[in-house]
Amino acid sequence: MKKLHTVFTDSIAPGITLTCVKTDKFKTGCLSVNLVGKLSRETAASFALLPRVLRRGSSELPDMERIEAALDDLYGARVEPMVRKKGELHCIGFYADFPDDRFIPGGESVLDRTVNLIGGILLSPDLLDGLLRSDYIESEKNNLIDDIRAGINDKRGYSLDRLVEEMCAGEAYGVNRLGDENGVGAITPELLTDVYRNALSGLRIEIIYCGSEEPERVSSVLRRTLRSLPGRVDTEIPKTQVILYPDKVPPRRFTETLDVTQSKLVVGFRLGRAMKDVPDYPALLVLNAVYGSGETSKLFLNVRERLSLCYYVSSMIEMHKGIMLVASGVAFSSHETALSEILAQLGHIKNGEISEQELIAAKRAVVTAIKSAMDRPTGLVELYFDSLIPAVCYDPAELCNEVENVAPDRIVETAAEIEPDSIYLLEGKGGGDSDP
Repeated sequence: MKKLHTVFTDSIAPGITLTCVKTDKFKTGCLSVNLVGKLSRETAASFALLPRVLRRGSSELPDMERIEAALDDLYGARVEPMVRKKGELHCIGFYADFPDDRFIPGGESVLDRTVNLIGGILLSPDLLDGLLRSDYIESEKNNLIDDIRAGINDKRGYSLDRLVEEMCAGEAYGVNRLGDENGVGAITPELLTDVYRNALSGLRIEIIYCGSEEPERVSSVLRRTLRSLPGRVDTEIPKTQVILYPDKVPPRRFTETLDVTQSKLVVGFRLGRAMKDVPDYPALLVLNAVYGSGETSKLFLNVRERLSLCYYVSSMIEMHKGIMLVASGVAFSSHETALSEILAQLGHIKNGEISEQELIAAKRAVVTAIKSAMDRPTGLVELYFDSLIPAVCYDPAELCNEVENVAPDRIVETAAEIEPDSIYLLEGKGGGDSDP
């Protein structure tokens, strides 16, 4: 696969790395600033709240109206807070996109001004008596609680979250990226200011730029903007705990009842030796596509189409944590039959029952998904951020080539020790709301 971009890395300061994805393909540039820490129940809510509060105002632009006016003056640039969960990492920060300087008349640098604006938001917040402003904190606490409560409205997403929460109850991965209501309620200006200062001095910072600018110039702009950072030590990205095998046999079961019009059945698997030592990521991607990640998969064609046991069914693999999830919507009376067939289809893969047509379709689906991501600045940034975390780093183009070379025996070997750990069922009371 021909590469349409080049990648450069640079150490900006202790514990701060810049990854530049240089490409002339897009009319916009983007910048992702990520503070990366360990996911923890004690800090989850504060971490989730922090970028929202910082985005409310800096010392130079102390309210959202002035920030939005400054962005309008940057030809409609955007700067948005981010809160993500990657394995057992809590990644917070800001994402910005802006017109590429090539298309700005008069030689004006939107990149420089956007970086300066982000720097002000991150490094020079609007303080009151040395603390983050209590009015901004209380307002964003209410918004965050609303977002946490809204999770139950998407029953498909809610059931996945509940499975992960129960399956990984003793692990950091079981913590919601937004924290919980009690954690949000306990946040004070003093607490959040301490979290903010500790984050700036102690968290790993990964910055990813995608655009046409020369890496040396991007690095220079960032060094100048970040020179006021407090004293830092060189920190590594924290490790995610990977548990290879289920703790209990048979799988643990969890059942919940809500007003839904169809049951939600979610099965969580541990990947076994597939995640030991050096995981075979290309084989895992193809395995997932053969099993359940698309319309040519065994789950879709057999469990949904041929047997009509599910309204929807799909699989996904969390590469950083080493778990696989199968999510499905089933009739109230069909969940045990659907579960048996979901497990049976995995058994077929373990037995080597993979047709040439299935293999070709799976590889095509994986490569298409990677190429589709590479067609967007946001997709490229996400691909390279993901590659910073696992034990094996692949350039997207290299990953496409590796996927094409996956043979059936590698898929069978990868699937050999995948076993169900936990099963979550969301049952209906009857007469409830329609759910997605």
